[in-house]
Amino acid sequence: MAMRRILMTCLLLAGWSIAAEAAPAQDALLPASVIFATSTGYWEDDGNAPDVERAPTGADSVANPEEEGTQRHGYYKLFAVRQPDRTSKVYLQQIAQTEAGPAIASTIELQEFSDLKPYVTDIRPENSNGIIKQPGLFATVYLKTDPAAEPDGWTVLIDEFGDITVEKATN
Repeated sequence: MAMRRILMTCLLLAGWSIAAEAAPAQDALLPASVIFATSTGYWEDDGNAPDVERAPTGADSVANPEEEGTQRHGYYKLFAVRQPDRTSKVYLQQIAQTEAGPAIASTIELQEFSDLKPYVTDIRPENSNGIIKQPGLFATVYLKTDPAAEPDGWTVLIDEFGDITVEKATN
């Protein structure tokens, strides 16, 4: 009986190690450094408007140039990326709704946050009701500038003209 248990245990362990080697590694859907993200708001244009108006030095656009002049619409994505020093950078993307599915229209770093070197603790949309009907965005980024402090709320507002405002939240 003891010999049978040893044999079964060996076969079981050998099977697990073979299965572990044979299992394909999954591709990461989202990098581990992205710590908070929210999709909210709504935007639309005639295809000739520039992507996110206030683009700092590192703005990237991956929209399809063949779609110039055609009506575009979509939503915003606001997300925080953790840096090696544990602080975060906050980025804003315009996501275009296309026939092939969502596509990134533009990405900018919100420099107001980068200048603070914050420890981001949360990002929340204005509401969780889904798509809003009016153009714009309103979201709150909760952050600390000292890891031992209580978090402060900062609002990110995009008006119907695409102008971006980042400011400390007031109660």
